[in-house]
Amino acid sequence: MTTIPGYELLPSPAELADEHPVPARLVDQIREHRSEITDVLNGSDGRVLAVVGPCSVHDPVAVIDYAERLAKSAEPLKDHLLVVLRAYLEKPRTAVGWKGLLHDPWLDGSEDIAGGLRVGRRFLIMAAESGLPLAGEFVEPMLAPYLSDLLSYGAIGARTVASQSHRELASQLPMPIGIKNGLDGDLSVATAAIHCARTAQRHPAVSEHGALVVRSSPGNPTAHLILRGTSAGTNYDPETVDAAIEGLRATKSLDRVVVDASHGNSRKDHRRQPGVIADIAGRIACGERGIAGVMMESFLEEGRQDHPAPYGVSITDACLDLSSTMSVLESLADSVRMGRSVVLG
Repeated sequence: MTTIPGYELLPSPAELADEHPVPARLVDQIREHRSEITDVLNGSDGRVLAVVGPCSVHDPVAVIDYAERLAKSAEPLKDHLLVVLRAYLEKPRTAVGWKGLLHDPWLDGSEDIAGGLRVGRRFLIMAAESGLPLAGEFVEPMLAPYLSDLLSYGAIGARTVASQSHRELASQLPMPIGIKNGLDGDLSVATAAIHCARTAQRHPAVSEHGALVVRSSPGNPTAHLILRGTSAGTNYDPETVDAAIEGLRATKSLDRVVVDASHGNSRKDHRRQPGVIADIAGRIACGERGIAGVMMESFLEEGRQDHPAPYGVSITDACLDLSSTMSVLESLADSVRMGRSVVLG
């Protein structure tokens, strides 16, 4: 790696992909997963999306362990839920702090981004071997080309929803993209972001060879809203969901939403997540069709601790343990089955 004062040259996305190629069978699997998620979001597949996993990946070995256990436990639910592994390698920050595996893979403040990209790509390939679709949040647009080929679902977070570069990125990504409402809860900003992401764009981007180019993107018809709560409280109540859907219809956007059971909707208390999902499940059981999916923060063990944490414990947001997570998912799957009966009459 060449180093000059103040700079470190990163490998290009193509060079990293050559170092850590994706096996052909996983390429086919990822393509199929993207199609399945799209069908769930637009309602042509009657299942509900469930994006679950740790707040952020700090221990790849533990997350692979989690993924394998989750895949096995979720197999009986596959007719009712499409379970996606939350595999977030970047951590957005309002202030300073650990910015995720891509930025600081060794958890020592070294900011070894080249190392983080390599560790991150190896991890995603191994995680895909679990058979689960993978979800990631795009925090730094310039890093997206290094890993986006391995993800089946992407998210734009509450802190970047108003960013033009993130909206442009969402328009070019070849996967369903969930866009969260901002921290203040103003749904119009997220609705505008979704409309922009669905629209053809011409914008600067990093090519697979690491060059700065002007990219023409066709727009992403799968861009959709994630309700994640606000800094003041929750926003998954029926009135807010209905208002959100009306706003999406006004811009001819995908008119179904995903509800994040964590963050503002749990009032930052991970133990409230099952209650949020239970509320959503009850509405789905009664025939609610406007909610396409849910998100939960979950890991092998409950809670969080600062680094160094015990095996399977989050070092960022607190999580549900896997056993509790499966209980929640099983109840949600039952509700999807009941809701399908109501809709079919």
